[in-house]
Amino acid sequence: MRITDESRSAGYGALLWLALATFSMGIDGYVLAGLLPQIAGDLQVTEAAAGQLVAMFALTGAVAGPVLSALTGRWERRFTIAAALAVFIIGNLIVGLAPDYAWAMFGRVFSAVGGSLLSAVVSSYVVAKAPPERRGRALSFVLGGWLAATALGVPLGLLLGRSDWRVPLFLVAGVGTVALIGILIGVPRLHLPAVSLRETLRPLARPTLIGGLLVATGIMTASYLCFTYATLIIGPRVEGADAMIAAMFGYGVVSLIGNIISGRVTDRFAPVRVITLIICTLIVVALLGTLGLALPGLAGAIAAVAWFLATALFNGGSGVALQSRLSRMAPESVSLVLALYGSAMALGSALGGILGGALLTAGLPADGLLPASAIVLGVTLVLHLTVARATRAPVVTAA
Repeated sequence: MRITDESRSAGYGALLWLALATFSMGIDGYVLAGLLPQIAGDLQVTEAAAGQLVAMFALTGAVAGPVLSALTGRWERRFTIAAALAVFIIGNLIVGLAPDYAWAMFGRVFSAVGGSLLSAVVSSYVVAKAPPERRGRALSFVLGGWLAATALGVPLGLLLGRSDWRVPLFLVAGVGTVALIGILIGVPRLHLPAVSLRETLRPLARPTLIGGLLVATGIMTASYLCFTYATLIIGPRVEGADAMIAAMFGYGVVSLIGNIISGRVTDRFAPVRVITLIICTLIVVALLGTLGLALPGLAGAIAAVAWFLATALFNGGSGVALQSRLSRMAPESVSLVLALYGSAMALGSALGGILGGALLTAGLPADGLLPASAIVLGVTLVLHLTVARATRAPVVTAA
């Protein structure tokens, strides 16, 4: 991808503001899930209806991200990032001030529109600005904002939301506003070569690219098949709600570590090899975790936490390698491809929760979700190797 102007590179000072933007999105993505009872009571709806505020955010983002990315492909990138972040901030303020459920739902949809575009454009900006040999580390630095929020989102939401569930939303808006100011001041402008909408959408006709996106969906499906119901797996083995909060915090921290390691490894080795290693290791972790959960007492508790954190390490490391791989497959349409990646991840998280719920309803014990995730990962590995074999010919990379 050739930059036509604004040759000033984006150093880590500029990337820090982008990471802060993803940090605000990460908190927003996790905080409401831990506050459903408070939201339901305040808005006078059922907890199931309150849960739809989370579901609609993901669904809207999955649909809006690729569409908006394609439509805004000719816009200057810093302006696009700032505009998307502003929409995201306003949406959170609408939810925080919502007098009723309808306004809260409108605010969630509004914020999802901005958040979905922001996520795609930030990643494509980093890919365009970072030197190829440091692209993995630059991506991991910016995506680290999201994973850091994963570590803080659940405990922050539970602590701040005890008094008022709206407070975390104002926190998200405040952090987003600071990031917006920093982006406008410290992030270099970037124009990319004008590409027609038809040319932008052309990669969608490539089966290998669709397969690469489905690999991301498969990894996320396996992850959320267990993560969504982690309380049912770990909860019976640890005592007290604080222990579960600590486990969630640990998941976020270890995910961030995995992200950092993956950024450095992806710069040294081909993303295909990194993805293969991650999927194979996740399968082994799921199978060893299944055996460990059968242990009694303290040994079973240790095995459950060890499985949870090991899964976090490699799930956290998958994002950089997947995005690097996909951007190489279609360098002329990076914004759209990374928007589709976000949709693929959102689809996987939804499918994982749905599949896990269906298996539990059918009578599978919660511990049985681990071998089920291993099966999903096995299918994903076959798909990944098939796509890798089909794309073994040299791929045109960004200049």
